[in-house]
Amino acid sequence: MKFLLTSSGISNPSINDALVELLGKPIAESSALCIPTGTYPFPNGAEGAYRFIRGVAKSPMCELGWKSLGVLELTALPSIKESDWIPVVRETDALLVWGGEPLYLCYWMRQSGLADVLATLGTRRSTWRERREHGGGSQLRSDL
Repeated sequence: MKFLLTSSGISNPSINDALVELLGKPIAESSALCIPTGTYPFPNGAEGAYRFIRGVAKSPMCELGWKSLGVLELTALPSIKESDWIPVVRETDALLVWGGEPLYLCYWMRQSGLADVLATLGTRRSTWRERREHGGGSQLRSDL
């Protein structure tokens, strides 16, 4: 499992290039599941989730031209048979988690079982982090 953590989505060419590198193939050949759950505790959270899913939010992620794109709603997972959603998570190329309230998101990642599934997805972990520099630009750093 590899992680690309940004503070503003796929908002510049270097972050886009890092995503393609982590995927190992073009976005147009990749599948993704978007996770809007973290936005719900905020005022107009449902509206923000809708904009994220539609691909019209300020932070570009869903509108990048994925081969396939689905929604993984963490609050719904406890009521769905694991055999219906875990294989989908295992087979997808990317999980797009759109910010939000971190404690709420963490709670639902654990409550839904997604955190347990993610822990089983491979042994090599690579994390890319966006670091804001003083001039407003950004730099990507890999931590293995």
